[in-house]
Amino acid sequence: MRIDIPYRQRKAVAQLIDPDKVDDKSLALTAEHATMAKVDFLLAGGSLTSAPVNILIEKLKRMTDIPVILFPGNLIQLTAEADAVFLLSLISGRNPELLIGNHVIAAPFLKNVRESVIPVGYILVDCGGRTSVEYMSQTSPVPRDKYDIAVATALAGEMLGMKAIYLEAGSGASLPVDIKMIEAVRAEITIPLITGGGLNTPDKIDGAFAAGADMVVVGNGCEKNAQLITDACTVRDRHNLRTPGI
Repeated sequence: MRIDIPYRQRKAVAQLIDPDKVDDKSLALTAEHATMAKVDFLLAGGSLTSAPVNILIEKLKRMTDIPVILFPGNLIQLTAEADAVFLLSLISGRNPELLIGNHVIAAPFLKNVRESVIPVGYILVDCGGRTSVEYMSQTSPVPRDKYDIAVATALAGEMLGMKAIYLEAGSGASLPVDIKMIEAVRAEITIPLITGGGLNTPDKIDGAFAAGADMVVVGNGCEKNAQLITDACTVRDRHNLRTPGI
């Protein structure tokens, strides 16, 4: 299955599912809610995951027809079960393992599914409190108000061949990525823009879409409020109705 991240012509919602945070019952409910809401993509993975991601993906593919994208937090999460793989390069940090080192190790494994690999420039943004991503990656996030650094980093990612840019506030962030930062990055790059972290209300999701995000990712918010995924897709649909040709 070829998966294309939407760009400008429509908006999309992805739900991030951490295998450590679901059991069979909660996963079935998550898949049911996602299907009813017409979620565009399911992301499987997490910063620190001990449960097998491949088993999570196999279960999701039995429960729903929504495309599943591997969102690997580390090398042990690699699997060929997903419909696509986000090959994340943490371009906001200076940890060589997360810029290229792990990718070299992963390349022989991924070569047979290379058509499903989507290189993504991953930019961690400081949005209040130290997140799991920051701690596990041992990198400093881009300061919340340094829009010029975020823009330059995103441009570098695009010029290096990334197929999308992901502005990440971090799992459980108290705030989402600043709207002005999303606007600044959107104005300069010509590839899809994804944002996630801290998007726990319809208003925050609406703000991210209005600022130029092509796709929003919700995760922790759905664990605390099952209605959020439905609200997110309602906001998405409202934005898509405003776009000619949708």
